[in-house]
Amino acid sequence: MNDALWYKDAIIYQLHVKAFLDSNADGIGDFRGLTDKLDYLQDLGITALWLLPMYPSPFKDDGYDISDYLDIHKHYGTLKDFQEFLDEAHRRNLRVITELVINHTSDQHPWFQDARRSPSSPYRDYYVWSDSDQKYSGTRIIFTDTERSNWSWDPDAKAYYWHRFFSHQPDLNFDHPRVREEVIDIMKFWLDKGVDGLRVDAVPYLVEREGTSCENLPETHEVLKEIRRAVDAGYPDRMLLAEANQWPADVRPYFANGDEFHMAFHFPLMPRIFMAIKKEDRHPITDILRQTPPIPPNCQWALFLRNHDELTLEMVTADERDYLYREYCTDPRMKINIGIRRRLASLMDNDRRKIELLNSLLFTMPGTPILYYGDELGMGDNIYLGDRNGVRTPMQWTGDRNAGFSRAETAQLYLPLNVDPVFGYQALNVEAQLRVPNSLLKWTKRILTVRKKHRTFGRGTLEFLNPSNRAILAYVRKFEGETLLIVNNLASTAQPVELDLRRFIGTDVIELLGETKFPRVAEHPYQLSLTPYGYFWFQLASSHGARR
Repeated sequence: MNDALWYKDAIIYQLHVKAFLDSNADGIGDFRGLTDKLDYLQDLGITALWLLPMYPSPFKDDGYDISDYLDIHKHYGTLKDFQEFLDEAHRRNLRVITELVINHTSDQHPWFQDARRSPSSPYRDYYVWSDSDQKYSGTRIIFTDTERSNWSWDPDAKAYYWHRFFSHQPDLNFDHPRVREEVIDIMKFWLDKGVDGLRVDAVPYLVEREGTSCENLPETHEVLKEIRRAVDAGYPDRMLLAEANQWPADVRPYFANGDEFHMAFHFPLMPRIFMAIKKEDRHPITDILRQTPPIPPNCQWALFLRNHDELTLEMVTADERDYLYREYCTDPRMKINIGIRRRLASLMDNDRRKIELLNSLLFTMPGTPILYYGDELGMGDNIYLGDRNGVRTPMQWTGDRNAGFSRAETAQLYLPLNVDPVFGYQALNVEAQLRVPNSLLKWTKRILTVRKKHRTFGRGTLEFLNPSNRAILAYVRKFEGETLLIVNNLASTAQPVELDLRRFIGTDVIELLGETKFPRVAEHPYQLSLTPYGYFWFQLASSHGARR
């Protein structure tokens, strides 16, 4: 585990500790339960775990409202339990990524509680205060469903405090040197324990300036570079992952010259994958990737189909947003904020062919794929639960009581189990899918096995082919002498395609998923037929065995 660029080849699995396995029958998943399931995760084929916030919190925002950065929430266990989990993960060559939520704290954090009591508090300047709620008026409101302003009045402080998220999450003041020192100390605390990576939440909003949008400011990058220098100085094999829900050109500066973030999410690609499969046209995908600027060689995009939040539609045009709402929101309850709160299988109407195709795209495009817990089974959602809870229900291990998740009383579970006729745990669970050779879980394991054999997927270049059939998305990936050809059919009907592969004349074509030899490339266009939502992963190799 000594490769400093390990994150380029990683396959990341995102999970909630509370959702995975309950070891003490209190209805809430915990670190001992998660440790018990590390063998499952290793067998699945993932190489890293991304844990959602695990810290003490009032849980008004599912743990992103942190009241103590240096401890574990009591429901999840103790620091000792966390350390044992981390050590067991490392013993299985699994890396662990945790959350560094630094834009804001909970209003229950001792810093804020002290700051609000007196203007002379040493913590007063840890937050952003004003006598007026008119400052920074050019700043958009992120949670339009619930917040009318980015300012809230505090009756104890007799002043307004700034918050880009919910009113119970006051923003930290990064113009204050002590705040930056505190953040670096928090980061070092977890890195010293052995955490391999930190996902840094809401990075565009750290600094405020009058007359700006208070997003992506130069001063924000100065803060982030300071954090990166602290990582490089003491932890050269660790990784920082930026959550910046912005257009690709605006995310590019967060990589800087390879000295800011190692990774950043590619938010605009995700909704366009869903758009492309509905339109049966590759243009939404090819267009956004052509708009994506090159990044430094030590940097990487993080790719995902679904995660713990809504399918965000901030980085699409108004017309595209209307189209996606029309196609994917048949019930108003599926909407939240500027997005759609549904899981992958539900969005794909539980069509196995479409689920496989989208995963084919996820696992073959340039970047590191992130798999959301339960999506390897095709778990569904519950739109009748509030907020984003519909996609955060307990993991479905068995068809037995409480889906094998907990021995607690069913009413005691942190969220109800999914008992939907299609997605309910009685039929859709790990135990059942392990018994079936062609289950989605078994398919996921096979495809991850193939991906891990080819570093080209994580590190290779991308070149789109442009066949006349726009339902076909085909691209070539190259790295260190290996050439891969990926062909995807975005249409609901079988499709033919002719590919111009003349530069590879005489090359053997090996289909990777079945290790099947296809006809060799010749002078004429290479012809393929793809089933509805079909896909091929090919390796192009010279006839005497050398890779091309």
